[in-house]
Amino acid sequence: MDRREFMNSVVLGATAISMPSLVDAARSKRGPAWMAATPLVISGNHDSIPIFMRRRGGGMVGAVKDEFEEAHSEEFARKIKAAGITLWITWYYKGFGVEAEKEYMQITRNFVPILKKYGIRVGVYIGSTMAYETFLVERPDAQDWIVPDYLGKPVIYFDQTFRKRVYFMHPGYVEYMKRIVRSAVVDAKVDLVHFDNTSLQAEPAIFHHPLAIKDFRQYLSNKYTAQQLELRLRFSSVQYVVPPEVSSPPPTIDDPLFQEWTDFRCHQLESYYAIMEEVIRDANPEAAVETNPHSGVSGRNTIWEQGVYYPRLLSHMDAVWSEEGDPAGVNEDGILVSRIRSFKSASILGNTMFVVTGDSTLQMAESLAFGRQCIGDTGRVPPETLPAVRQRYIDFFNKNFDYYRDVQSVADVAVLYSYATMGFNNDRAAVSFMLFTQALIQARIPFDIIYDEHLNDISKYRALVLADQECLDDTQMNLIRQYVRQGGGLVATEQTSLFTSWRQRRPDFGLQDLVQVEAPHYGGRRSEENELEISPARRQVGHGRVSYIPAIKPAIAKPPVVRMTSEYWKLPLNWEDLIEQVRWAVGGKLSLEVGAPGTTAVVAEYAQQVRRTRRLVHLLNYDSARGSAVNDVKVEVELPKGAKPRQVTLLTPDSEGAAVRAVIEVENGRLRFTVPLLKVYTLAVVDFEAG
Repeated sequence: MDRREFMNSVVLGATAISMPSLVDAARSKRGPAWMAATPLVISGNHDSIPIFMRRRGGGMVGAVKDEFEEAHSEEFARKIKAAGITLWITWYYKGFGVEAEKEYMQITRNFVPILKKYGIRVGVYIGSTMAYETFLVERPDAQDWIVPDYLGKPVIYFDQTFRKRVYFMHPGYVEYMKRIVRSAVVDAKVDLVHFDNTSLQAEPAIFHHPLAIKDFRQYLSNKYTAQQLELRLRFSSVQYVVPPEVSSPPPTIDDPLFQEWTDFRCHQLESYYAIMEEVIRDANPEAAVETNPHSGVSGRNTIWEQGVYYPRLLSHMDAVWSEEGDPAGVNEDGILVSRIRSFKSASILGNTMFVVTGDSTLQMAESLAFGRQCIGDTGRVPPETLPAVRQRYIDFFNKNFDYYRDVQSVADVAVLYSYATMGFNNDRAAVSFMLFTQALIQARIPFDIIYDEHLNDISKYRALVLADQECLDDTQMNLIRQYVRQGGGLVATEQTSLFTSWRQRRPDFGLQDLVQVEAPHYGGRRSEENELEISPARRQVGHGRVSYIPAIKPAIAKPPVVRMTSEYWKLPLNWEDLIEQVRWAVGGKLSLEVGAPGTTAVVAEYAQQVRRTRRLVHLLNYDSARGSAVNDVKVEVELPKGAKPRQVTLLTPDSEGAAVRAVIEVENGRLRFTVPLLKVYTLAVVDFEAG
């Protein structure tokens, strides 16, 4: 029996894979009106609270006090305004306890109206650790919230031993945090609540708290009947169940209890933020909810490592941070590094993504092109210390904000990020997903990243890519079959559909009727790590096209179990073949074709403005740090049926010149123009009349 079939009979259906309504809710939620109307230029000082700075140690004598006082003056608010900052994120609660921090909370409450006087929206930091030395003086009973040592080591915040981790679903902790969050919204009257370090809250070690073990047992009992437990785990009593003790992730997560524990951690984290969201929305429906799960879609297994499954977590959020690491650009190994996957993921889940851009014009451009009406956290003020180029980008965004609001991607291709595949495999599936999307990025193919929940309706896409998405259930495969037979293209690679969503191996590919290739003989777990000896295949199925590719060939091999992070993102050796198969599956020209001969460092995004007769082409040069501009970039776009183009306007913050009207050619519903020079970033605004 497949997991989806089985889950249809489950009492609560609490796993992430069985809740399609969550994504629909995320996409349709209204969100705070002010976020849709504000060009988000972010800065802040949330780590400058003196109690934290002193306890952490270091710093210059007297500097903390002087900087702290200056940063809460009206003069400082004027400097923030002058720098073009529209959202200031400051601190509110760091984890030392309300009594220890009440003086500083009041200072924030006093500063908020000053900032709002200058039209600046205010967000506040809410921490997730406990600075136990002061906290326990206030609440001695909170000792029960702290996670006990795990594998002989304290569960703390990196090397800051004074910051201990807590089991965030302890009722005492939940009530305490509800009080703090409500105070931020009601007493401080802030516009946004920033929850930090979400990526650490549901790590495996946290769930060795005694109450977490009890909750896990209850979760299994609520989710399954005794008969279902027997089928799932081969025993029916969960009285003695304990979480697995692991010091490092396994290559694959085959143990059904490990899988259930992973589901449970995702469920608990989502439940906690559902509570926090309710507190915030009840206090002020116009207050935004934002979190920092840190990793984005960057080759890390957030499901297993962090208990973070984005469709569930982000259904309670308006914005999300990514601090995934390496800055945008082409590194010394020729690898194009970007946060594009994370931006695409956040956007399809109805969130704006915040990133730190600092002085990098490319990172600001990336946020503008792939994000949603946000240029990112551009660094500290005062403005007299800002480089002129950073200020020019901020001014450009504020001036041209009308082009960045109410936008959606125009994508021909959907790439599936399957919960069971990406959560229960730390090796080949991650490699294949990251390298296939890398090829799409550098080949300038318009694509979205979708999740299991989106398979209910993917009719808008011309092709679906399953990059080694090995774990699919019967319902998912039936949706894919229906999509193909109705005219959709499919590109499947390697072990796609060879496993159920419980990661049990099938005798043959589940989608064998589509791909028409036979799976290799099962030779044990280790045999599945080898490249499949299967020939590629193409065939017509119904009105659709199906391509099967037996291997995505890395240019740089990732060691086993190591995260698939940017040092391994070099274009795969057979990337051109991957792109050829996508183009074949699409069955015609793409909605966007960009010609930049001699480079794969030019990247493009195609978008449309909702309720407007306007489309947007964003062009970015990821090799711009080395001073290499690109000349005569050829662009061809497909317009809506019957549309009559009026003009194409080229705008760039890379020079002081005015906007330029491009010379356009129109033929068979397709519009062509040339961008004479691409330094870092150019926006092409395509205005047309509806047919």
